Amino acid sequence: MTVFVHCKNDDPATDKKEEPIPEGYYKNPVFIPTFADPTVIKASDGFFYAYATEDGWDYGAPAHIVPVIRSQDLVTWEFMNDAFVTKPSWKSPAFVWAPDINLVNGKYYLYYSLSLWEDPNPGIGLAVSDSPVGPFVDKGKILLSNEVGVGNSIDPFYYEEGGKKYLFWGSFRGIYGIALTDDGTAITGTKFQVAGDWMEGTYIFKHNNYYYLFGSNGHCCLGRETPYKVLIGRSSSIEGPYVNQQGQSLITNQGNLFLEGDPSPGVTTGFAGPGHNAEIVTDDNGTDWFLYHAVDKGRPLLPNGATRRPLMIDRIEWVNDWPKIELSEPSETAQPKPVFLND
Repeated sequence: MTVFVHCKNDDPATDKKEEPIPEGYYKNPVFIPTFADPTVIKASDGFFYAYATEDGWDYGAPAHIVPVIRSQDLVTWEFMNDAFVTKPSWKSPAFVWAPDINLVNGKYYLYYSLSLWEDPNPGIGLAVSDSPVGPFVDKGKILLSNEVGVGNSIDPFYYEEGGKKYLFWGSFRGIYGIALTDDGTAITGTKFQVAGDWMEGTYIFKHNNYYYLFGSNGHCCLGRETPYKVLIGRSSSIEGPYVNQQGQSLITNQGNLFLEGDPSPGVTTGFAGPGHNAEIVTDDNGTDWFLYHAVDKGRPLLPNGATRRPLMIDRIEWVNDWPKIELSEPSETAQPKPVFLND
């Protein structure tokens, strides 16, 4: 296993001396070099396990097909292995993007996207494992865009409540939900729309009496000029209707700003393009934490030229029944760590 710590820059040639991080604090990013479209779960062994989009970390090296990392505190992570030994083959060629990890019927279910850029018929599949580190056995296709009548059918998100299982998905062609069978392996019933063409990377979090829908808006991958950001709305029902703070439908209007960076081309410090968040995690003090990726403007590209999107984390505050992150932007200074009793 390789241990990665929360350092600001992983290139020794461009390292800058930084102040040490005080005990009990962390500083973004928390995992490098890249960890795009993260998803996270706490397993029975007490560790958090996170999973990310397929990416090539090193020049000339094979891509990681859904890398798996683990942590006890959400800020110090170690690489374990890839979720897949071989890439799912029910659609080819394709990349494995935007996984979503869940514990379903006592097993680890990894829903994932299989797609190319500008793919006319992408889809969503499912892989299953008895262990959070895998190996995950591919169970094949859940849906294809052409079959469900939704363009760009990627970015799955699983939600279960009261024994009823849902799959939400979509990317800039509308966000939809549909019921799943009891075993979570197939869709059933009629799809319903919850948001319009302005977002992707759906995530829904229930807090008090509302379901909060988080979605990412803008291009994900333009280096330090990436305009990606997170917008939100809410509903009193999991199936909607979802509205913004002005009471406008998310099907015909955008959500309210939750998190954005600085995509200015001349700025080489800070972060651009925060988005595609993982599950919100509540620590032992009752504080909610938001995991996501962003672009470090000081080093925006991977060796292969792709946009470098390391893992980030920030604290959520609730104000008048709406979630907030301080200044609505990624933190750049040392912040108090999440509190877990096993620390």
